[in-house]
Amino acid sequence: MKPQEEINFNRIAEAINYIQANFKRQPNLEEIAEKVNLSPFHFQRLFSEWAGTTPKRFLQYISIGYAKELLKENQSLFATALETGLSGTGRLHDLFVNIEGMTPGEYKNGGENLHINYSFAESPFGNILVASTPKGICHIAFYEVESKALADLMHKFPSAQYQQILDKEQQNALYIFSHDWSKLHQIKLHLKGTDFQLKVWEALLKIPMGKLATYGNIAKQLQNPNASRAVGTAIGDNPVAFLIPCHRVIQSSGALGGYHWGVNRKTAIIGWEAAKANPIIP
Repeated sequence: MKPQEEINFNRIAEAINYIQANFKRQPNLEEIAEKVNLSPFHFQRLFSEWAGTTPKRFLQYISIGYAKELLKENQSLFATALETGLSGTGRLHDLFVNIEGMTPGEYKNGGENLHINYSFAESPFGNILVASTPKGICHIAFYEVESKALADLMHKFPSAQYQQILDKEQQNALYIFSHDWSKLHQIKLHLKGTDFQLKVWEALLKIPMGKLATYGNIAKQLQNPNASRAVGTAIGDNPVAFLIPCHRVIQSSGALGGYHWGVNRKTAIIGWEAAKANPIIP
């Protein structure tokens, strides 16, 4: 690491430690920047380059992580807001909707008012579980054991209402294995994630069938060239297998890298898509 890079790295590490130690006071940009002897503008840019997100967003991630733990302990929304350093339940509500895509009450209730349809299906790469809400597809996963796959889905929203039924949203998603990939826009998605995760998943959807990208490529597209590791984490959290094509991302060395549903399956999917995109004409 070059001397200036090491200095920058140490400054960002110090800033992260400061945020983690003082998040209950909700320090502003100016306070954190002053702590590492940088102007707010320079600090904002440097932090975003190294951490893959803004200082404010990082503070929000720390805050919501703590708030989740309090809600799991059955703390009231008001007490949770105050303990997290927020001025009231309104700010707690905004934080959850912005980061989690649900209200703190919905999170606390485990998705109590959420209706999820699910079904089991076969694909060229193994059995899959596909689930949807009235807003769109929320979950696709390859599985070996049906009961475990369903338990993993229900763990995300333990109080949601589940019904085993193949609805139109799921049918549209399953058509992707046999129909034109260019019709992907007809499939609606209902995703829950941070702004950064959503941007990464959106970038994955833009990788054409039969093509590959690297973690570094995705980071550059998001104008965060140093965020390859953060990109990899977001890709690993992809809730919709195959449809959001995280299998099309490989390491810069050419190695396939990891895959949540197995490297052998990733290899098979890449080969299958390459053959579909570039058919051999006799």
